[in-house]
Amino acid sequence: MNRCRPAHRLAAFTLTELLIALVIVGVLVYLALPDYSQVVANAKATEAKLQLEHLHSLQTTRFYERSAYSADLRELGFQQQKLITDGGNANYRVEVVNASPNSYLARATAVADFDQDGTYNVWEIDHEKALKEVVPD
Repeated sequence: MNRCRPAHRLAAFTLTELLIALVIVGVLVYLALPDYSQVVANAKATEAKLQLEHLHSLQTTRFYERSAYSADLRELGFQQQKLITDGGNANYRVEVVNASPNSYLARATAVADFDQDGTYNVWEIDHEKALKEVVPD
């Protein structure tokens, strides 16, 4: 009896079969990657919408109390979270672009390019709570 060869062979994949499977998985990941980056960009845009809606509620409260909107975020009680560019978690810089006694316009501008296309996402909201995407990412 030959001791170098086992009596029976174990079922296994060959190196060629494994490499072909890896190439197929790689191609599928490559095809799905653009769709995934758009999903990430849409998820991060939710942050901008929520922050602007919160700012709108603060502006509305101020308008009911003082009959005027404010351009000062601190006066409204809005605290900008630390941006990702400064080591924080916030993806959008929120600012009041203009404010008058009867109207205001606030903007949330992305500080990162989520899908690496060179465009930074921008959202705006006004005193009528008209939330719109000004620059899509």
